[in-house]
Amino acid sequence: MKNFLQHLLIILALGLCGLCTWQWHDQVQQHRMLTALSQTIANQTAEIQRATNSVAVLDQQLVQMDARLTELRSTLQSNRTEFTTGHIENQRLTSALTQANENIRQQNEILKTVASQRDAFLQRLNQAIEDRNAVVAKYNALVKQTEEVRQPRPQSETADKK
Repeated sequence: MKNFLQHLLIILALGLCGLCTWQWHDQVQQHRMLTALSQTIANQTAEIQRATNSVAVLDQQLVQMDARLTELRSTLQSNRTEFTTGHIENQRLTSALTQANENIRQQNEILKTVASQRDAFLQRLNQAIEDRNAVVAKYNALVKQTEEVRQPRPQSETADKK
């Protein structure tokens, strides 16, 4: 029985060693799994933090873009108002330009008429001046003839006195 108990003790000791070894091996595996899970949790936490930061940045960008969109809408409305005002002003100026062109055309016609009347008047004036110059030339010729007739002749004066 002593052998049996010794063998039983050895078997139990070896069983206990095997159990300890198996438990140690199992705890190492669990520790590795726990480390891997802790690393996964840390990675996911970091990823969540980056996503949260990214969402915060995107929220800020969204607020800025919304403000910019509001500003652009305001500018668009202002531009539409200015465009409408400019279009109305353009129509008014086009109408005024058309009227001014019509006035210029009428003035050009009046100037042509006045120029033709002036030319006709100048022709009549030139003709009258030529006629007067001809009369003056005839008058001068008559004056010259009269002076020649009035001037005493040297022989006839001396002969008349004797």
